[in-house]
Amino acid sequence: MRIVTATAAVLALAGQAAPAAAGHQPTTDGIWRMDGYGTVLAIRNGTLQEYQTTAVSCLEGDAARRTGPSTYTLPDGTVLTVRNRGDRGSVRVAGSVGDRNLRRIPELPDACASPAPKGPLASFDVFWQSFEENYPFFAAKGIDWHAVRDRYRPRVHAGTTKDELYDVFSEMVRPLHDAHVAVQDGDRLFAQGRPGTVMPTEGWDSEVKKFIVARDLKNARNLQDFANGRITYADLPGGQGYLRISGFSGYTGDGGYAAQLAELDTALDTVFGQGRTRSLKGLIIDLRINGGGSDALGLHIAGRLTDIPYLAYSKRARNDPADPTRHTRPQPAYVTPAHGPRYTGPLAVLTGGSTVSAGETFTQALMDRPGKTVRIGQPTQGVFSDVMSRKLPDGMSAWLPNEEFLTRSGRTFDGTGIAPHLTAPVFTKEEFGKKRDSAFDTALNILRTYGGAAG
Repeated sequence: MRIVTATAAVLALAGQAAPAAAGHQPTTDGIWRMDGYGTVLAIRNGTLQEYQTTAVSCLEGDAARRTGPSTYTLPDGTVLTVRNRGDRGSVRVAGSVGDRNLRRIPELPDACASPAPKGPLASFDVFWQSFEENYPFFAAKGIDWHAVRDRYRPRVHAGTTKDELYDVFSEMVRPLHDAHVAVQDGDRLFAQGRPGTVMPTEGWDSEVKKFIVARDLKNARNLQDFANGRITYADLPGGQGYLRISGFSGYTGDGGYAAQLAELDTALDTVFGQGRTRSLKGLIIDLRINGGGSDALGLHIAGRLTDIPYLAYSKRARNDPADPTRHTRPQPAYVTPAHGPRYTGPLAVLTGGSTVSAGETFTQALMDRPGKTVRIGQPTQGVFSDVMSRKLPDGMSAWLPNEEFLTRSGRTFDGTGIAPHLTAPVFTKEEFGKKRDSAFDTALNILRTYGGAAG
């Protein structure tokens, strides 16, 4: 899940990394308003400063230092690329997909030049307004956000403690059941997933992995971990392959996207090398516990699974604070065949409620993949957007989504998740108790029916 990765704090500016063009670059210095995202950027003297804006506030967000002609680097190592086209421009951030359009403005909004409001009531207003202007899914979830304000604001006054305010904010967003919504106060974090699902944790992942190795892979060959254990591969006895991906981040100790990508390619060159792609009789990709991370890394893996370029999805963001039905122009994201070794044969993709965020955008990127691809298990969690991190006047933070990932026909899967073609239980107590893995067994049987070698 993005909101627990090292790059979470900058996802309000997320986009796909791109190298700076050689030669003369028009200056990016100035004040820029982002299309959607409630964000203004001030670039001057080698520093990029984010301002998080609403109709009632302007708070300083992240700051990045210039590290190249068009690049700025945040304290956690994340690289932003800013492009200038006169009065228009764009910003991209390593590890995400798409970019954010920018428009020059003459000066910072008036609210940015005034001291930030303080106190519990100011924090409440900024919290409520941030969701009011950016959250896309109130109608789909049957939530009257104005009624929420009317109910909870009378509970907040000058003497409200931070603990009480944290509880109020948590109660306000609890009915959303949105895994990309969170309230943070220091080490405290309120977040929850879709009812009936289990959110990925390191302990849960370790427990499931032990079960899979002991049960599903007991007779497998060439069992190997890659990328800090986030990726596992094994050759199954019947000639099929098993590829488990537990996340799209944390592949190296270096949090930078370039290092993550290099580590991923090292793993994929091994997995799909040594003539394996010519002999595989099907591949299981296990995403049943996947905490998300970088959408771009997911697209990169998808590029190892096709010889034909195709549309993965299109991405748009809410961009009118007063109208939740208005969005930015959808930006298409394509799967491009990789230059390295590729596998194009039958796939069985295992998913469940613990398939979250970038695990879901990767699942979506495989939906129109050329060739046989079948999804097995349970619906994914139902959260696709990058996460906006919004600072509040009292030091707390709110996290929320503001984007939609669209299929070719314009459909989204927010809230419900992507459904499997074939339903099977996923890591239930009964499955564990009887040492069963119905989704894995179904996938193996399906791949056997496809039969034959895939190149």
